Amino acid sequence: MEDSTATATSSSSTHYFSIFTNYPLISAVTSFTIAQFIKLFTSWYRERRWDLKQLIGSGGMPSSHSATVTALAVAIGLQEGFGGSHFAIALILASVVMYDATGVRLHAGRQAEVLNQIVYELPAEHPLAESRPLRELLGHTPPQVCRHMT
Repeated sequence: MEDSTATATSSSSTHYFSIFTNYPLISAVTSFTIAQFIKLFTSWYRERRWDLKQLIGSGGMPSSHSATVTALAVAIGLQEGFGGSHFAIALILASVVMYDATGVRLHAGRQAEVLNQIVYELPAEHPLAESRPLRELLGHTPPQVCRHMT
C-alpha cells in the first residue's frame, strides 16, 4: 500500500514539472517575451529614451498578442500535426486574436484619438478638461501586421 502512495506522489510531482517541457507553451511565452523586448528597443530608437512600460504594455508593433498565438499554433502543428483538432483550435484562436488587433482594437484606438482631441479643446473650467488621456495605440493596421511578418 505504501508503494502505490509513493508512486502516486512521484507521478504527481513529475506531472507538475512537465509544464517546463511543454513545447507549445514555451514557444508562446518565448515569442511574447521577444516581442515585448523588441518593442522596448524600437521605442528607444524612435524616441531616444527607455520606456520600460513597453515591457508590459499592449499595443504597438511587433504585436505580442499575434506573436504569441502564432507561435502557439505553429508549435502545436509541429508537435501534434497540422491535421489535428488541437491545431485547428489554435489556428482559429490565432485568427480571432489577429482580427481583433486589426479591427476592433484599431478602431478603439482611433476613437480614443478623437476623444482625446475633444477633451484637449475643452475650456479649462470644464470638469473633464483635466482627465487623463485615453490610450490611442491599441491595434494594428493590416499593412503594419504584414510589414512585421517579413
